Amino acid sequence: MVQSLLQMNTIFISIIIEALPFIVLGVFISAVIQMFVTEEMIAKVMPKNRFLSIAFGTGMGALFPACECGIVPITERLVRKNVPLSAAIAFMLTGPIINPVVIFSTFVAFGDSWKMALLRCGLAIFTAVLTAIAISYFFSENQLREFVEAKLHHHHGREVQHAPGFLQKITGTIDHAIDEFFSVGKFLVFGGLISAAMQTFFRTSTLLSLGQTKMAAILIMMLLAFIMSICSEADAFIASSFNGMFGTPAILAFLVFGAMVDIKNLLMMMHSFKRKFVFSMIGLIIVFVFTGAFFIEGV
Repeated sequence: MVQSLLQMNTIFISIIIEALPFIVLGVFISAVIQMFVTEEMIAKVMPKNRFLSIAFGTGMGALFPACECGIVPITERLVRKNVPLSAAIAFMLTGPIINPVVIFSTFVAFGDSWKMALLRCGLAIFTAVLTAIAISYFFSENQLREFVEAKLHHHHGREVQHAPGFLQKITGTIDHAIDEFFSVGKFLVFGGLISAAMQTFFRTSTLLSLGQTKMAAILIMMLLAFIMSICSEADAFIASSFNGMFGTPAILAFLVFGAMVDIKNLLMMMHSFKRKFVFSMIGLIIVFVFTGAFFIEGV
């Protein structure tokens, strides 16, 4: 039992150390958007067309080197700034996968080969675009939790009243980043503990033995990605270790689903967005990742 607890502690610390730099980056980007980016600026660059705005949001993911933990506060802030929900979600789903850091780490992990890196980006874009299109038809409101909306009105009113100058905006950015860090950080800790416990006491070898068929292998690897909750900057090195056990479809499902939904960012999404919306979105992601991975055999 003592050995198991020590193992759990080691896994927990590694998850925290791995995710923390990207949480810090994410909350600072979120704070900069809050203080320096206005609704008018976004309105000028955001396409009005439903499909073009989703394409724009998808492409934005390439500009932010954030993992799936750090991307959630940025997405929440964009929605607060009146970015269409579907475009913000497209950004949230592709950001942890198509940014240069993750593409390069995937390239290195799979023996300096571009094949898996490009397939990963392709499946991520496929899943994000179709999920965002579905969301644009089924969810018309921003889907933020009620207390988040109330906080938005409070901050918005304060900004209009004080019209802060540059130095005040810098101070405000730091204040917002600190508040956001402690708000998001507790979910990282809770998620890390749950993930570490599941990896310690849940026998992954049992799961792997169930993946005998193509469909089962894809589903098992998606579940494993959710449980392991590895940041997208490092998950390719874990995925490559499954090369001898599973084919390309299952490994791709692991790489894409885990970067979009894991224990840590599920808790963060539940904090920011309405529960019904989060579970509906995850259902769509599961369907599109599975479908895309299933038909990718032979590529």
